[in-house]
Amino acid sequence: MSVEFKDYYDVLGVARDASDTEIKKSFRKLARKYHPDIAKDKARAEEKFKELNEANEVLSDPEKRRKYDELGANWNRPERQHAPPQGGFGGGYEEASEFHFDGTGFSDFFEQFFGSRGRPAGGFGRTRGDSMGGEAFARRGQDIEGDILVTLDEILHGSTRTINLQRTDPRTGKSTMQTLRVKIPPGVREAQLIRLAGKGQEGIGGGDSGNLYLRVKFAKHPDFRVTGADLYYDLELAPWEAVLGATVQIPTLHGKVSLKIPVGTTTGRQFRLRGKGLPTTGDGTYGNLYALVSIQVPPHLTPEQKILWEQLAAKSTFNPRKTS
Repeated sequence: MSVEFKDYYDVLGVARDASDTEIKKSFRKLARKYHPDIAKDKARAEEKFKELNEANEVLSDPEKRRKYDELGANWNRPERQHAPPQGGFGGGYEEASEFHFDGTGFSDFFEQFFGSRGRPAGGFGRTRGDSMGGEAFARRGQDIEGDILVTLDEILHGSTRTINLQRTDPRTGKSTMQTLRVKIPPGVREAQLIRLAGKGQEGIGGGDSGNLYLRVKFAKHPDFRVTGADLYYDLELAPWEAVLGATVQIPTLHGKVSLKIPVGTTTGRQFRLRGKGLPTTGDGTYGNLYALVSIQVPPHLTPEQKILWEQLAAKSTFNPRKTS
């Protein structure tokens, strides 16, 4: 099966020499535009959002970006496109089947070069008649792994996803397609393995089939960063909001809430919103949302605005560099 090359720089709309800051900025802008909770065309937005996350997953990681850049024009060399799949049966007894996933949120290109598709996830041992005398024996099929992209909304509420698993027999070239339902529990964690029992490689000689494990990867959110069950949000304030105090609206996964900013708020101050994070261990409790303050100055001033700032500067006695 041929693999379609993904131009991640084109997906994010950045140059190949883009800085980490430029990549982050472009991702956040596009992710807000195509976030499924916001866009009108949900189906198209969902696919675009997954594509943006995949591109960001590679380009925001120095090691993955280096590997991707080295791939370059050589990505479609025959030995790359038809590299033997990972995983499968061990010990040379059987040639491994090739697996392709659809519906996990990652493309075949990502899984082949950056994911865990087909990675052995467990043992492959004899289960009966384990002798060297030619007696019949059974071997359990190899466990395999893949990746599944999970959104914060799915972590918050849980979901059931439908994925398609295509298996290709390397000896006959025959492919079979199987539709699987994957239950994502509320509060699932990054890198957690979701097990689908008996959906791995088939066993030999009557041995049990292996399992399929899907490794959870969190879809990057344009507004929130995740640490455990807690969320972090960058709260940007205008200078006058920080100096005079204000009441601002900030987003949460539970809907917008009002936050009162006290007089004299400084950059780096942290506000905690209890219970506005992600589910914890399934006991009905939630983590917190932390709003981290950064004060932004106007990038441009009209002549009238400049005069007002100059008047303020002339009247103010505040000196941030004064130590006493």
